Amino acid sequence: MLVVISPAKRLDWSECDVEASVPAFQQDAARLVRTARNLTLGDLRKLMDLSPDLARLNRDRFKVFQDEPDADLTRPAALAFAGDTYLGLEAGTLDAEEMAWAQDHLRILSGLYGLLRPLDAIQPYRLEMGSRLKTRRGKSLYQYWGDQLSKTLNAHAEQVGARVLVNCASQEYFGAVAPKALKLQIITPVFMEDKDGMPTIVSFFAKRARGAMARFIVQNRLQDAASLRDFDSGGYAFDAALSEPDRPVFLRPYVTASASMAAS
Repeated sequence: MLVVISPAKRLDWSECDVEASVPAFQQDAARLVRTARNLTLGDLRKLMDLSPDLARLNRDRFKVFQDEPDADLTRPAALAFAGDTYLGLEAGTLDAEEMAWAQDHLRILSGLYGLLRPLDAIQPYRLEMGSRLKTRRGKSLYQYWGDQLSKTLNAHAEQVGARVLVNCASQEYFGAVAPKALKLQIITPVFMEDKDGMPTIVSFFAKRARGAMARFIVQNRLQDAASLRDFDSGGYAFDAALSEPDRPVFLRPYVTASASMAAS
C-alpha cells in the first residue's frame, strides 16, 4: 500500500539532525525555479493570489534556490511542512522504523518537486500545484508533470509490492496524478462531521484527519484496503452506510475547532 498527501504552505525550518535523501525530481525543481525567477512581483502575486509581502518572500526564495543545495539550506519534507495535514501526521514523533517504512510507502505531491519521500531534502518554497505556470511543457503545472508522477508511483509500488494507493491528498494535488497511467487501485478516504444528523466535510478537520490516516497506515504497516476501516483517530469511525468501495467514509460527532485543538 502507498499513501499520498499534499504539501503545506506553512513551513517549519527549526533545526533538524535527521539525515535527508535527494528528491527524485530535483532537476525538474531547479528548472521550474529558473522559470519562476523570470516572473515579476506582480506575476507572482497573480500566479498564486499572494499578498505583496508573500510575493516578495517567494521571489527571494526563488532567487537563492540552489540546484544542488547545501545541507544547511534544506530540511526533510515531512518535517518541513507544517500545515493541518502535518498536525495529523506528526512525522517528528515517528520512530526510526516507522520513518523507514514511511520512506518506502508515503509520498508527498508537490508542485515544485513533483513527488517527495518523507526524508527528501527540500528548500523553502511555495508553488501550488494549481498554479498556471507556463513552461515548455504547457500552460500549467499539471501539463508540466503530465503522467510522470503516475509512472513514478507505479515504479515505487512495484518496489514494495503495493497494489493500492490511498489518496489522502487534496483534489488540487491529486489532480496531478494521471489516472489512466496509474496501475494501482485508488482508495480515497472521506472524513465528515455529524452536525445534527447532517454529515458535513469541514476542511480544517478533514485535512488533519488525512494526515492522521497517513500516520495510521505507517504505524500499522497496512497492506490492504479493508484494514483502513479500523481507523479511529480523533473520534472518527467507519460508516458503512455512507461509504462506497473506493470511498470509505469516517464520521464523528461535530466539535468546534477550538475544542478539537484543546483535546489534542
